[in-house]
Amino acid sequence: MVTRDTFDEYSNKLYGVSKKLFELISINLGIEPETICKMIDFENCTQGIRMNYYPVYPPCPEARKVLGKTPHSDATGLTLLVQVNEVQGLQMKKNSKWVPIKPIPGSIIVNIGDVLEVINYQKHVV
Repeated sequence: MVTRDTFDEYSNKLYGVSKKLFELISINLGIEPETICKMIDFENCTQGIRMNYYPVYPPCPEARKVLGKTPHSDATGLTLLVQVNEVQGLQMKKNSKWVPIKPIPGSIIVNIGDVLEVINYQKHVV
C-alpha cells in the first residue's frame, strides 16, 4: 500500500529530477544552468502528478475503434512519463508522421512542453 509519506518522497525525487533536467537543458541552450529555473520561478511552480496505469491487453482486433488522446502538445515545461510496463500507445510527430515510442519498462520519458518551446524560440530570436 502506498502511504502519504511514500508519495511525498516520490514527488520530491521527481521535483529534483525536473530541476536537474531544466539545468541541463539550459546548458545545452548555451545559457547559464539556473536561467530556465529563474525564468519560470521553479521554486514556486505548481507540480502536478497524475498516476495512470494501463494494463497489458492483447491488441484490439478493430484498432480503428480504439479511443485515445487526441494529438496535443503539453502546455507545461516538462512532462515526465514513468514507464512501468510494455504497454504501447505513446507517439510523437516526426517529419509530419506519427511515430510510436517503444516502451522500455523502468524508463522515464521526458516530453518538452510548450513553455520550453517558447524559451527556446526567444533565445534564438533575441
